[in-house]
Amino acid sequence: MRVIEPSVILESNFSEDEILKFVEKAGRICYKSEGKITENSAESFIKRILNSGHESVIEHVCLSFRVICDRGVSHEIVRHRIASYSQESTRYCNYFSDKFSRELTFIKPCFWSVDSSEYHIWENEMLNIERTYNTLIEAGAKPQEARSVLPNSLKTEIMMTMNLREWRHFIKLRTSNAAHPQMREVALMIYDVLSSKYPVFFSDLETYTM
Repeated sequence: MRVIEPSVILESNFSEDEILKFVEKAGRICYKSEGKITENSAESFIKRILNSGHESVIEHVCLSFRVICDRGVSHEIVRHRIASYSQESTRYCNYFSDKFSRELTFIKPCFWSVDSSEYHIWENEMLNIERTYNTLIEAGAKPQEARSVLPNSLKTEIMMTMNLREWRHFIKLRTSNAAHPQMREVALMIYDVLSSKYPVFFSDLETYTM
């Protein structure tokens, strides 16, 4: 049994300058103001677009993240409709195979310290689940059958692709203090990446993450 922390990786490789220029090109069609495009006009144009709430223009650009989280968090992620997903399958992945070192991997709950009684109860149950899963596979169960005992804490990987407008919506919703703690943990990681790499599009969302 392995216990790991959640993580996120931005798989798209666009620079902010590339995105700014592309979105400006699309947005200026609305006003037929392409003649005002200069080497440095994109940032101020996009900021005006965002301030006016005309966010449909930024839907022309999509970004993809590989997210390592637990299955419970992934269930919340895939509820976002304007997105594309590819997720690790418990039907086809046999965790008792050598490929997975014959062990299950779980995501550490962020709300319990490792020396708390709650964490030890959780850890013991994950060990029991691993033993049960492996026993089922050894008895001849297929992975898609043995997965019936797998918990929300099981590690999963999911590639998620959203346009910039939907990423902004995702950040606003999932970094809220009202969000599930583990969902918020992942959303804040994503926000940190987006606000660092694409500040023009995301830095104004900082108040939502506090």
